[in-house]
Amino acid sequence: MSIITVEQLPPGSSGIVSEIQGETAIRRRLMEMGILPGSKLTLVKWAPLGDPAECQIRGYKLSLRRAEAALITVDTKKGE
Repeated sequence: MSIITVEQLPPGSSGIVSEIQGETAIRRRLMEMGILPGSKLTLVKWAPLGDPAECQIRGYKLSLRRAEAALITVDTKKGE
């Protein structure tokens, strides 16, 4: 099992969301966007200046700020 944050994922890599950290309001916002424990998340790419990241989850793409990506932990072994 390899648990890392989305911020640490190399572009093109996937993982299964294991935990969302941070304050309640931030966790709620991310969960409302569809980032839920057990969901497969793929980091598609980072923007040219390094922020935000384009991610794919639940069949759609969304952008995450680097600070938000640092709050989401994923299990890369389960995401293979």
